[in-house]
Amino acid sequence: MKLETRVSSFQFPVSNFKFQKRGCFIQEHIAYISIGSNIGDKLLNCQNGIAALTTSGKSVLHAQSQFYKTEPVDYKDQDWFINAVVKIGTSSDPFQLLNELKSIEGEAGRTKTIRFGPRILDLDILLYDDVVIDNISGLSVPHARMHQRRFVLRPMCDIAPELVHPVLKKDMQYLLNHLDDNEQKIIQFK
Repeated sequence: MKLETRVSSFQFPVSNFKFQKRGCFIQEHIAYISIGSNIGDKLLNCQNGIAALTTSGKSVLHAQSQFYKTEPVDYKDQDWFINAVVKIGTSSDPFQLLNELKSIEGEAGRTKTIRFGPRILDLDILLYDDVVIDNISGLSVPHARMHQRRFVLRPMCDIAPELVHPVLKKDMQYLLNHLDDNEQKIIQFK
């Protein structure tokens, strides 16, 4: 099992802790989540996904990107997506967070279809603190293809352009600027 982190277990800044009503502190982890939909009322699906994520009591919204209309990647024979990225603080570990995201997708009506196919709601962990997880129990953090996806990098740059990818050691703006210009059309959604 390969799990590495660059955060020392004994050096937690006060800002990483959140006071709970019961009078105790819990550690708050920072995660970036991509949101997408290309079925039905896509914008509403994304908004509902964000609301479900932040009303669970385990996560709070710190920042949200603009919404973007994006051309599908890999499987092209489908409607365009609406995509965004949110920055959350969460008390969940990465595996708990993944389960929470899958539960929200299921409640929204997502069913298994073809890989990269249409979906009513898609929620993916992009980054979780500085943690690196190499495909353990179906989870890879950072997301394995985030640095190749304009629909991820453009909204990431709305909220964290200087954030450094923990493996590639390049910031989000650099990664976006160095994507192939022919790769995926993206339009700010109004």
